[in-house]
Amino acid sequence: MAKVLVTGGTGFVGSHSVAALHRAGHDVRMLVRSRDKVPKALNPHDVEVDDIVQGDVLDRDSLSAAVDGCDAMLHAANVFSFHPRTHATMLEVNVTGTRLVMEMASKAGLNPVIHVSSVLALLPAEGPLSADSPVGEPDPAYCRSKAEAERVAREYQQRGEPVIITNPAAVWGPHDPHRGESTGLLLAALKGQMRVVNDGLISVVDVRDVAEAHARLIDPAFAGRRFILAAHDLQFSSLLERIGELTGRRLKPLTVPHGAAMALGKAMDWIAHRTGADLPVGFEPPWVLANNAPTNASATVEALGISWRPLDDTLRDMIEWMVTEGLVSERQAGRAA
Repeated sequence: MAKVLVTGGTGFVGSHSVAALHRAGHDVRMLVRSRDKVPKALNPHDVEVDDIVQGDVLDRDSLSAAVDGCDAMLHAANVFSFHPRTHATMLEVNVTGTRLVMEMASKAGLNPVIHVSSVLALLPAEGPLSADSPVGEPDPAYCRSKAEAERVAREYQQRGEPVIITNPAAVWGPHDPHRGESTGLLLAALKGQMRVVNDGLISVVDVRDVAEAHARLIDPAFAGRRFILAAHDLQFSSLLERIGELTGRRLKPLTVPHGAAMALGKAMDWIAHRTGADLPVGFEPPWVLANNAPTNASATVEALGISWRPLDDTLRDMIEWMVTEGLVSERQAGRAA
């Protein structure tokens, strides 16, 4: 068993990964910006972590203290937002932070160092996304920040550093401490706020499966490899239909062409940037739906012996959690409540 430093442990993927590492018997240390966020993130998992370093991935001193005495690292710290006003922060944390984390982990001799990337970093792509896919050249800010961060991680891999890269698909599931994008998407669907969409491919994976994969990857034997974490490829309209079937509700927004959806999204981003408003439509989600590609995670399944949860289980557990948290009513959850 290893002493594992986790950055971003109070986030969605990070908190579930902390729980999975704990179940696997690893000793976890967390680097967090605020200690107050730890209980909210970990209480749903019945996990306590006492070894906490308060700091930031952009701060050398706190990173130096955090890596001291550790054997391995899971780097999940990440700013994930589609709001235009977060663009500069995303580039700083996601890219500059990753470079500093890789540098400090290398100096401390951590092995392995898992960098949590995204399938979005590989877009746009020709053919299925796999561990052999090159880094993409995406247009939107968040996707671009993930691509640039993965380039940093791959640079360290090419140097022979024991870096592992995971590329999760759209991460769905219960117990999201910050009610991020997948929670917001499902909320909008259940509350009838999703009125216009462009229909494209979406790849989904359960957050608990991502966490389990991360726990299994704390092994130097996997150093230098990349892993696609994706379970279900389906059209976005099919995802909405499945949610409708589980809830017994009709969820049928207006479907428009990709170009129209992206043009509307750019207009909404322009308004959001100037007013600070948190608008339900932006450029990045329709761009992803227009440019997404199928995933091939067969190598991940073979290497880790992992099996993905059925999509219905993910959606049902997520909706039940949202009812418990008061995010949606039992009426809005329908049969899935």
